[in-house]
Amino acid sequence: MSRAAAAPFPPDRRGVVASAGATRGGGAARAVTRTLSDDPLGGTVRRTVLPSGLRVLTEAIPAMRSVSFGIWVAVGSRDETGPQSGAAHFLEHLLFKGTRKRSALEISSAIEAVGGETNAFTTKEYTCYYARVLDEDLPLAIDVMCDLVADSVLDPADVETERGVILEEIAMHDDEPGDEVHDLFARAVYGDHPLGRLISGTEQTVTPMTRRQIQSFYRRRYVAPQIVIAAAGNLDHAAVVKLVRQALRGTPLDTDPASPAPHRPATPAVRTKLPTTLVEPKETEQAHVILGSPGIDRTDGRRFALGVLNNVLGGGMSSRLFQEIRERRGLAYSVYSYASQYADTGLFAVYAGCAPGKVDEVLELTRAELARVAADGLTEAEVARGKGMSKGSFVLGLEDTGSRMSRLAKGELLYGDLMPVDELLTRVDAVTVDDVNTLAAELLSRPMSLAVVGPFGEHDFAAR
Repeated sequence: MSRAAAAPFPPDRRGVVASAGATRGGGAARAVTRTLSDDPLGGTVRRTVLPSGLRVLTEAIPAMRSVSFGIWVAVGSRDETGPQSGAAHFLEHLLFKGTRKRSALEISSAIEAVGGETNAFTTKEYTCYYARVLDEDLPLAIDVMCDLVADSVLDPADVETERGVILEEIAMHDDEPGDEVHDLFARAVYGDHPLGRLISGTEQTVTPMTRRQIQSFYRRRYVAPQIVIAAAGNLDHAAVVKLVRQALRGTPLDTDPASPAPHRPATPAVRTKLPTTLVEPKETEQAHVILGSPGIDRTDGRRFALGVLNNVLGGGMSSRLFQEIRERRGLAYSVYSYASQYADTGLFAVYAGCAPGKVDEVLELTRAELARVAADGLTEAEVARGKGMSKGSFVLGLEDTGSRMSRLAKGELLYGDLMPVDELLTRVDAVTVDDVNTLAAELLSRPMSLAVVGPFGEHDFAAR
């Protein structure tokens, strides 16, 4: 996807340090480094934009003895055409299978030999490859991870091996109705838009996919301006930048000067389908249902109010839905609400897993509670509790290097800036009862789609 060039960094909060370098094409180039924050709840955060447009962000936390290192690519399943469905996920598998320098065994054994761990995941809007190691082994992790992301060979034999693995993964997913219902709900809302498709692709798209198609996707999409490298733990920023540049030298990511790609634009908004009901008949012991509607995108200023609303409605054991459906009536083992947010759209929904014979009652109670909150709103005490949950879960979630590394990368990749912890907590504190209730009245009164997986043939799931 072609994007217009953007400024190489967000507005400055701190000083600027420029360092000279050289590009593959020759001539001087400069990497620009900025200190973004000295967070009292964390460490010093710095950001360097390399001449190629690749960005490196670190958070130095001297009290830690480990480092989490991640390479994030602004490419996910929504960047695929229909016939390409599953290409991003297929590629994620293949990059661990070998480079010009290392075999698959050498990649895994290098990190495991020092007690580290590596993994990767693909989402609808980005892909991440990461390693967690002792601080003294960070140079090894940087060299291995940069090598596999930048210089994979995609051997034809490995393509066939991983094709079989992925087809097994798809089959395994089909055997998990609790997961399948989420994909069914996305299809109910987004239809054939890429956001409505499976991240893994399907048997029909993965089986005929060729090595040439995957290679083309790799080289067109995995380009330096689309990549953010993030690391958190006991580290030195300048040393990390130097090691990254050394690891990428001579690879396809060692390119001529370019500006970083801007974060994915929020407009035009994705068109959603008219509310519908999709049922996947399956002989399961438990029925799985999701009821919901389009929500708000991730840059919407109301996202903090949405977090509070979600906490109170179905975000924990004290939530309205959990108390009403599970605690008081014992109708479901699991019931919760959730919000999914993308660059230009979002979802807000309620999930429940219950005995098939109790589905109608669960849906009736869920619809009634949503209508009640839409009409009457939440109380001041509930909003205060929801705000406390938001702040607590955020801060507690920053107590390991992996979550801090993810925060750096997502701030850069998805928002184009990193909101300091104190500012985020202030934004949550600023949410008012009116903010939450106005949003609830809008979201929860929308016509809703329903996805159901369970032992149902002809069954009327309409509101009674």
